[in-house]
Amino acid sequence: MQTLTAAEAPVVVVGAGLAGLTVALHLAAQGQQVIVLAKRNLGEGATAWAQGGIVGVLGSDDSVESHVRDTQDAGAGLVDEQTARFIAEHSPEAIEWLVAQGVPFSPDPSGPLGLHLTREGGHAVRRIAHAADATGRAIHEALLARAKAHPKVTLKERWMAVDLITERHLKREDAPPRCHGVYALDIDSQRVETLPARAVVLATGGVGKTYRYTTNPDTATGDGIAMAWRAGCRVANMEFIQFHPTCLYHPQERSFLITEALRGEGAVLRLPANGNATPEEPWGPRFMPAHDERAELAPRDIVARAIDFEMKKHGVDHVWLDATHLGEDFLKEHFPTIHARCLTLGIDIARQPIPVVPAAHYTCGGVVTDLEGRSDLPGLYAVGEATYTGLHGANRLASNSLLECVVIGRTCAGSILRSEKQAVPPVPAWDESLVESADEQVVISHNWDELRLLMWNYVGIVRTTKRLERALHRIELLRSEIDDYYANFRVTRDLLELRNLVECAELIVRSALVRHESRGLHYSRDFPLTLPVSFPTVLTRPARSGAH
Repeated sequence: MQTLTAAEAPVVVVGAGLAGLTVALHLAAQGQQVIVLAKRNLGEGATAWAQGGIVGVLGSDDSVESHVRDTQDAGAGLVDEQTARFIAEHSPEAIEWLVAQGVPFSPDPSGPLGLHLTREGGHAVRRIAHAADATGRAIHEALLARAKAHPKVTLKERWMAVDLITERHLKREDAPPRCHGVYALDIDSQRVETLPARAVVLATGGVGKTYRYTTNPDTATGDGIAMAWRAGCRVANMEFIQFHPTCLYHPQERSFLITEALRGEGAVLRLPANGNATPEEPWGPRFMPAHDERAELAPRDIVARAIDFEMKKHGVDHVWLDATHLGEDFLKEHFPTIHARCLTLGIDIARQPIPVVPAAHYTCGGVVTDLEGRSDLPGLYAVGEATYTGLHGANRLASNSLLECVVIGRTCAGSILRSEKQAVPPVPAWDESLVESADEQVVISHNWDELRLLMWNYVGIVRTTKRLERALHRIELLRSEIDDYYANFRVTRDLLELRNLVECAELIVRSALVRHESRGLHYSRDFPLTLPVSFPTVLTRPARSGAH
């Protein structure tokens, strides 16, 4: 063990999506050495999956006030106005920086900055810069190429952070709390390495894999949120999980979105017939008109709740989205990707309905940070979907999330560069002298399946106090079992992800139990009304007890 001088100490960024790469590139541009950890392949984060775009308040018909108002409306009264205003004000330079990095946004010579702007639900005007319908992938590929080419950036693929290194690991319980680096598992060598750091940035994404059905990539296991919570940081608004109404239900394709535009063109939702087919409704009866006068064109939270209600009421695993009446030529022309993808799975959407379920889509809460990404623990920062800045409130406005990554990523890098450089004290190596290799991987897979199923059934789109209490009881039992497993066996990626998932599941349930109203993405049958005044749900970790 040796002390790293301030000049030698790198910044460790956990996560290689838009948030993490933005921080890394801004730091590297100022000469700071950066290590970026990606726990799977570099292209597997949520950024590359983002289809929509990124907000830019650019047009002559737009204003910061308008964007703030739209963000507040979507956030159902829980948006921090200062945060929304700060991010809206910095949106033009965020777009300009991405263009400078080589992001190929769809052009429009007559548009602001020469870009084509589109409009999405909840936005008053066209203000979404995009790269066709694959914006996230275009952004990610451009930034990744820049990071790979920069001599100050070291990209470590298939490395997963295990835990943050704090005073507890240094046996300095009386010293002021601080983050000194991370322990990280090199998945290929199966060794846990020690990474001392000047600062650690958590850019690990959301918690979608807590649920049985999600649109998120496999990386979305809440690692950063769980690590920050274990290190004593506050976490906020975890009850607000955004669900997409129509995700393809198929064993070979668990995360494929069926766009809402299909319903916009006339596709309808039906219950499986289960022997009750009629000539008029061979695929089963429609149900949306009974839930909302706008039927399939109701807002996505209403459609998601209606599907959830009907699935629970009738005990079915999915519902049908029927577009057969639109005709094969129309579907091929307007929805070629969906038509082709479903065909590869044996579903001809021109002749049979599409099996769909709602799916966890975006985490609106997370680690509490300020507008520079600073957490409660000195030396620890967080950016992106893993955080709570106050921007998203009780529901996220479309395309605000990528903007938040770029704006806060830049201010986070600036804060780290301005912070006093401190020598990093000697950090002990990871100790696995008292553990052995696990012989029962089935325990992990069984607990994973049980957790995701109980979260789906008890802590999903529609909640009750009794369901939440049952879920909490089961989660506490699971966590005890997982902690015991963690203490006695060598760590693996699956075990680490399960440990983080169960931590985040408990945070979601505890947050939901605290909110005695229905607001935004949180709907409780026991508290169906929205209170006239409400506040964010902020959880504070109790004083450490035991090894957990």
